[in-house]
Amino acid sequence: MQCCYNTKTIPHLQTRDMIWLFVVVATVVGSMTQVEGRNVKFIEGSLEYTAINCRSHSASITDFGGVGDGKTLNTRAFQEAVNTLSQYGSDGGAQLYVPAGQWLTGSFNLTSHFTLFLHKDATILASQDINTWPVIDPLPSYGHGRDAAGGRYISLIFGTNLTDVIITGENGTIDGQGLLWWQKFHGKKLKYTRPYLFEILYSDTIQVSNVTFLNSPSWNVHPVYSSNILLQGITILAPIQSPNTDGINPDSCSNTRIEDSYIVSGDDCVAVKSGWDEYGISYGMPTQHLIIKRLTCISPYSAAIALGSEMSGGIQDVRAEDIVAINTESAVRIKTGVGRGGFVKDIFVKGMTLHTMKWVFWITGNYGSHADTHWDPKAIPVIQNINYRDIVAENVTMAARLEGISGDTFTGICISNATIGMRVKAKKVPWTCSDVEGVTSGVVPKPCDLLPDQGPEKIEMCTFPQEKLAIENIELKKCSYVIS
Repeated sequence: MQCCYNTKTIPHLQTRDMIWLFVVVATVVGSMTQVEGRNVKFIEGSLEYTAINCRSHSASITDFGGVGDGKTLNTRAFQEAVNTLSQYGSDGGAQLYVPAGQWLTGSFNLTSHFTLFLHKDATILASQDINTWPVIDPLPSYGHGRDAAGGRYISLIFGTNLTDVIITGENGTIDGQGLLWWQKFHGKKLKYTRPYLFEILYSDTIQVSNVTFLNSPSWNVHPVYSSNILLQGITILAPIQSPNTDGINPDSCSNTRIEDSYIVSGDDCVAVKSGWDEYGISYGMPTQHLIIKRLTCISPYSAAIALGSEMSGGIQDVRAEDIVAINTESAVRIKTGVGRGGFVKDIFVKGMTLHTMKWVFWITGNYGSHADTHWDPKAIPVIQNINYRDIVAENVTMAARLEGISGDTFTGICISNATIGMRVKAKKVPWTCSDVEGVTSGVVPKPCDLLPDQGPEKIEMCTFPQEKLAIENIELKKCSYVIS
């Protein structure tokens, strides 16, 4: 496996920082182990786990000729298995079990009422024969590839127009073997956009849980144009300098829950999106009703949570709580610019613990990177009602960099109960603000004048919704699989 993930790849950490990092990671790994223990266990030759739905039928990839030796290509076996098990969609659904082994495969498609279950020692390995990867059209809300104009390589595990899809297991691994793709990207040798590890389109009722995603060629988990999504207990690992290895990217999705996940990546740990420039504006499908809970992120060159930059369909009602970020460029970043259009509004963040950051708060109104030359200079984004509260940060270079757009002030920014400890060689001016408007209370160091202090009695003024989203009320079922 081509994984460069270790503490030596994390720059700028002093000894005391490494101790703090070890404690936090150990705590997170411990809590994730408890999640796995709660959701998956062996009982007398059977496997019990929790899922949004259980299955009436099951089979192993070995039943379809799969060979887990790391050398035999299993693309046909995986696709034949899925196609065969799809006949049970109206009869309680089916589960495909991937036992211990190294299962080399190209891209394969999923089906409805289907569970892909990985044994703890199972690794699905992505084929490195680029010529065998199918090319598909760009997403309609993007109109253009991200790495190159035109099409994109299909994702390793792919699905479209599906209902009730589950990928879970005992923290088995899906390894994209991304080094080859990163080298081609840096060498400008790609004709099409790199594949993701998992992408699902136009689908409803999706669960990804207790799985490790490793070394993706590009983005890791990408639900798009979909709804009712549970992403739980996921581990995502990529070298911190790997290009565009975003962790989880909900894109034009509704009612999504991300929780209990640990991400180390070369890009944003969670990036919320909804289309690119005129294509996203025309498609007009926002990401909304998203909750992110108990996320731990390490990403020295990007954000723990990013909103944008492809946000032209709009982003609304995003809730994040209990977030830990270590040696990460920024905690929450809003990325937009002239030509994006759309909106980012009703954003609620509370309970962040941060260590070794360049910025805590970062809003960028001059983000470029347009899809093509046809973007509309009159398409101005609306940024409003952005709430942050209950934040503790240490070893920070700059508290905030908040930049709106001239003639398009970003409004309703609220920051309260935030204590930001600056590093020894921090910037002399901890806040820079332009074309923004808002209020603060109980924030240290003192914010810029565009965010006036409302006094200590207003320390709880930044709101966080009390009512739960529909996806938070979903009840998981106890399922079992007989090990033969």
